[in-house]
Order: sequence, then structure tokens, then C-alpha cells
Amino acid sequence: MQTKEKEIAKYLLETKAVFLNPKEPFTWASGIKSPIYCDNRILLSFADIRSKVIEAFVEMINKNYPQVDCIAGVATAGIAHAALIADRMNLPMIYIRSSAKDHGRSKQIEGKLNPGAKIVVIEDLISTGSSSIQAMSALDDEDAQILGLAAIFTYGLDKATKNLEKAKVKAVTLSNYEALIEVALKENYIEEADMKALIDWKKDLVST
Repeated sequence: MQTKEKEIAKYLLETKAVFLNPKEPFTWASGIKSPIYCDNRILLSFADIRSKVIEAFVEMINKNYPQVDCIAGVATAGIAHAALIADRMNLPMIYIRSSAKDHGRSKQIEGKLNPGAKIVVIEDLISTGSSSIQAMSALDDEDAQILGLAAIFTYGLDKATKNLEKAKVKAVTLSNYEALIEVALKENYIEEADMKALIDWKKDLVST
């Protein structure tokens, strides 16, 4: 497993942007009982870690999407990270609402989107991939050239993989569930006895 994935996982755990509690699972909006809680907006409150995460984003984008000429954030959690990335890369930035406004010019995309722009879409988290695909659909309507998706963290769910493959979207992430639980055990955020429950939860979701 790559060192960078573990490094980012450590930041997520240190800041409690990601929190593991296999004994008392959280309930997602979908009703799924989950041992993991994720809110990567918390990273924004830690200046040193925030800077390192943005640096890692820039490195990942330059490696995977070298043609990029515009950064797009998905509302709401991806907006701040996208703005910081665009600033670091000295690129234009736009953001995509979950739906078009019901007033004014009824825009879904905010900012200046140039025709044919080569865009990397920024998310904080990939769960099923549905919100990312919806955002990219709005960009397609504006004839943008979408290079792919970049996110901080993914659960690595089979549903997300299938959704993104079906939409023909390339996605890269800074860290993932497997790296996170490995680091969590090493750094004593969880006990050895917790690992089976954490691994089984992922297996159960993949099989559903």
C-alpha cells in the first residue's frame, strides 16, 4: 500500500475528519449502519494539514490529469478544497450546485466556464459516485471536456466502481478505506478485535 495513502489516512484520523466506531455504528442518510463517519470539511480547520492535503491533491492531479486547465468543485463539500487547489495551481475555478437555482439566471454552474475547458472535478468523498456523476452531467451540458474526478477519500464500494465505470469516469483518490483501517490499527485508534468487524462491514456492502 502506498505511503501517501497512509499519510493522508493518518491526517484524517488525527483531525477526526474520519472517525471509526465499530462498536456503536453511525447511521447514514440511506439508513445503512456504518462503523465509519466521514466529514473531510474538518480538514479545512487545520492549516498545516490542509496545506499538505492540497499539495498532495496538486501532485495527484498533475500526475493523472496533466492537461487540466480548470478546477471544478462539487457543492458543498468539494468547493473549498477546489478553491485551494485552483489557487495553488494558478488555474480558474468553478463550482457545481446539486441542482440549478430556482431564481435569477437559474444557473447550476457558478463561475466562468470557457468552451472546451479541460476540467478536473473535486469531491471530498466518494461513496456511491452518484453525486459526482450528476455534477459531471451538468458540465457535459455545457460542452466541457471532463478529464476525471479527484477526491480525498473513498470507501471503495463496488457500487461506486460500477457507477463510475458505466459513466466512463476516471477517478483517483488520496486515500481509501483499506489504508485507513490499517493506519487506525497501527496508531491505536482501534483494537485488533475491531478489525474483523471493519473488514466484514466492507465485504457486506460490496455484496449488496
